[in-house]
Amino acid sequence: MHTPVHFYPRKPAADAANTDSFDPIVGNRVELQLLTTLKCNLKCTYCSLGVGEVLGSQIHVEYSMDQLVAFAERHLADKEVYVTFYGGEPTLNRPMMIEVMQRFPHWRFQLQTNGTLLDDLPEWVLSKLSNVLISIDGGETITDGYRGRGIYRQVLKNLRQVREHVSGSVTARVTWGNPATTFEELDELVRADSPFDYLYWQFVADEMYDGDSVQRRQAVLVRLIERFFAQTDRLYPLIPLMGIVRNKVMPGRAQELYAGRTQCRVSSHLINVMPDGKIYPCPDMMYVPAMLMGSVQENWLKPSPLQQTPSMPCASCEAYSWCRGNCMKNMYLGYEKNDERYRRNVVEPICELLRFMGREIDRHDPKAWFGRLSLPVRRQITDCEVYEYVEVMP
Repeated sequence: MHTPVHFYPRKPAADAANTDSFDPIVGNRVELQLLTTLKCNLKCTYCSLGVGEVLGSQIHVEYSMDQLVAFAERHLADKEVYVTFYGGEPTLNRPMMIEVMQRFPHWRFQLQTNGTLLDDLPEWVLSKLSNVLISIDGGETITDGYRGRGIYRQVLKNLRQVREHVSGSVTARVTWGNPATTFEELDELVRADSPFDYLYWQFVADEMYDGDSVQRRQAVLVRLIERFFAQTDRLYPLIPLMGIVRNKVMPGRAQELYAGRTQCRVSSHLINVMPDGKIYPCPDMMYVPAMLMGSVQENWLKPSPLQQTPSMPCASCEAYSWCRGNCMKNMYLGYEKNDERYRRNVVEPICELLRFMGREIDRHDPKAWFGRLSLPVRRQITDCEVYEYVEVMP
């Protein structure tokens, strides 16, 4: 039986500044990812929850809402909380989503969804969402190839049907797995007639970087970055480019929001609650017993075990000042666990793509470009709320 409340007691508010080492959550914010179910109505070929047979292993939430209230009172009472409903496909458990929103109306809410059931959500729920992350994989052919025939069109149809009821932003979350993904496919997601406000992509954490696939992605990145810097009157809303530019122009932002830790947030203030109530720092590592950091039912929480270590070479990398370590799962598996194949086939290609992005952005003199922006566009770069809900670094 874990009893870490003895080791990490709630600190009095007056002593908060002097007792950070006793608080499992670093800083004043916490992102609470609530996995409403591990069931999903799609079978995406690259699903990270398929690792360790996590996907589908827990269908029902096993903790009560009173237990979640008690957990929040003990560990989150002095925090700004923003919830991400996550899965599986979180909308398969709408009653749980609704109950959380009703019990904690002062919290902020985000939904990460495959979009196929968006049109089933009540209008008042849609109106309370600060951001909706919709998983999509680029264009129609690639998306349907991973997710099933007709999914691309169904998702866009559903989104357009409910878009007016979503009060917050809508972000296309692309897992960039296929090296055949084109500039045109990504660009289409943020064109003027698109229902998406932003595009976020993540380089897939899988062995999809052989042959010339890195070079093919680089060619697309060159065009995306050129498009980003081509205008100053409005923003080309690609979160990874926005985030890197922000960090280069205002390097302190890459540290202050995450207390100098990784921008994927798993080392500081991101906690994932499984349907069985167990808590892990990274949503892709909930199959690793060593990552367990808390329990809703038992009402305990300890600091994230997923931290940078001397074995990780990030501090000597040219990108570290603005990247800050990127994906901790990749770093942990590649260097801490010394998985040479994973490091060679996944971690190193992704890190090279990030360095390439930084060099390409530097070629466009981001500080000079930022200086030409209007104040509203500057604020979009510096203060975009979506930064709080995604990893920023792809």
